[in-house]
Amino acid sequence: MTAPERAPDDGPPAGRPGGEPPVVDARGTRCPVPVVRVARAARDLPAGATVVLLADDEIAAVDVPAWAWLRGHHVDAEPEGTWTRYVLVLGAGTG
Repeated sequence: MTAPERAPDDGPPAGRPGGEPPVVDARGTRCPVPVVRVARAARDLPAGATVVLLADDEIAAVDVPAWAWLRGHHVDAEPEGTWTRYVLVLGAGTG
């Protein structure tokens, strides 16, 4: 008897190391919504996973790094004109 045929591997799930990171688009929202949305997206992901947050709230420039630091995540902010792309690596510290 032969083994059942397997579907091709599509790679790691989104957000997991090696997969496409989930993108949380919080543009057009104000504090605390961007942090709440990225926290919700990061909740079930493992250490080392990446989440991308898009936000245009000026307060997010303070709130997102503060939340990341409290949770032990690393965050890079990349200005994109009128909004900012925050790339968070979960559980990677602030270094």
